[in-house]
Amino acid sequence: MSSQKKVLFVCLGNICRSPIAEAVFNHIVEQRKLSDKWLADSCAIGTWHVGRTPDRRAITVLKNHGINKYEHKARQLCDDDFVRFDYIFGMDDENMRDIEELSPQRVTAVVDRLGNYHPDGPTIIKDPYYDRNMDGFESVYDKCVKCINAFLDKIEKQ
Repeated sequence: MSSQKKVLFVCLGNICRSPIAEAVFNHIVEQRKLSDKWLADSCAIGTWHVGRTPDRRAITVLKNHGINKYEHKARQLCDDDFVRFDYIFGMDDENMRDIEELSPQRVTAVVDRLGNYHPDGPTIIKDPYYDRNMDGFESVYDKCVKCINAFLDKIEKQ
């Protein structure tokens, strides 16, 4: 049995916010030399983008911040995720409602909104998909960095 903790990031389509969160998480745990302790993945509520790579703007933001090695194909949240992962993080209140509706009877994962770990207080990680520029993607990246660092700080102290 693996001693790695597993984290799953969930957003609506799994091509913007949750892949950014997954890549940021992997980058931070690598920087902290915790890669052997953590495994991250991401997925979608819906099926619209299943099998697709992340939005080009998400990849651009990651590359602009030095995260160059990231590969992912969108997938949908499934029942097994609720017991396979230790933590499941939604990005906004609608994601959280959807995750709750999709939850099977048996759930062992801690399900929470990632923005609840923001050091300045709870925040929503807004979907940048329909934005015409990169500002929304930069905001997602910034919030993910802050929330993930705060989450790991909290967990590592336990």
